Amino acid sequence: MYKIIGADQKEYGPVTADQINQWIVQGRVNAQTKAKAEGGEWKPLSDFPEFSTGFGQRVPPVVPTASGAPPGAVAPVKTSGLAIASLVLGISGLFTCGIGSIVGLILGIVAMSQVKKSNGLVGGYGIALAGTIISAVFFLMIPIDVAMLLPALSKAKQRAQTINCVNNMKQLGLAARIYSSDHNDHFPPAATWCDALRPIAGSERVFQCPAADPNQRCHYGYNARLDGVDEKTANPDTVLFFEIEGGWNVSGGPELMLHKSRHGRTYVVAFADGSVQQMSADRLATLRWNP
Repeated sequence: MYKIIGADQKEYGPVTADQINQWIVQGRVNAQTKAKAEGGEWKPLSDFPEFSTGFGQRVPPVVPTASGAPPGAVAPVKTSGLAIASLVLGISGLFTCGIGSIVGLILGIVAMSQVKKSNGLVGGYGIALAGTIISAVFFLMIPIDVAMLLPALSKAKQRAQTINCVNNMKQLGLAARIYSSDHNDHFPPAATWCDALRPIAGSERVFQCPAADPNQRCHYGYNARLDGVDEKTANPDTVLFFEIEGGWNVSGGPELMLHKSRHGRTYVVAFADGSVQQMSADRLATLRWNP
């Protein structure tokens, strides 16, 4: 049995003398190829009597396949298909929400291992490395993208909650006017306004702001000064409903209003004419409470 030094300067073997003679005939090793027998020293194949005659019988070299090529063979290097796929999928991750990058990262790692184990017969290590890096970069960017998106998502959620709160007050304002029309044009009683409007509103969800404590049954207060007031005589700009911390059948005046907005910098207020407005804290001091 023998060992040889391949064209890539790596040591291969042990191999049989017949195998080496076959490589000599095929031109895959030459007279200067270093080899040694078991227990011997490294020397050119031409110095071995059992191989020296073979160099006169060479035939044109055969281009081997990656799977059948012997160590040290001089043949065109095949680029790893997995390496190419890794690069393509890594780039495609930018357009596939990262799905391509996941596959590209896996294929890139497999391709690099494949190239290393091929002993120079398969190339494309650099392509596989590039595909792996591009795929990995996508995942490194995910926390950055999330950090950039969070403020926008938070703002969108807040806006949606504000719109929902406005709609709630509009429904309560409509319920109050329906109650008025059914009770000789008088607004509901302050002490039981929630109970009075509940059957008209249809659902208790109308009484709850989505941005407030869900454990509270109602997040809106009723202007106590409208208790039983004739709708026709009430100034339309009079506050009807306003935001409070929470409760049920809560009524009163500006002392019950929220000290801190649940909707960024705006407060939601409903008026006696059924309209609803979003306003800044500065405008709260200008609100009309006396009908």
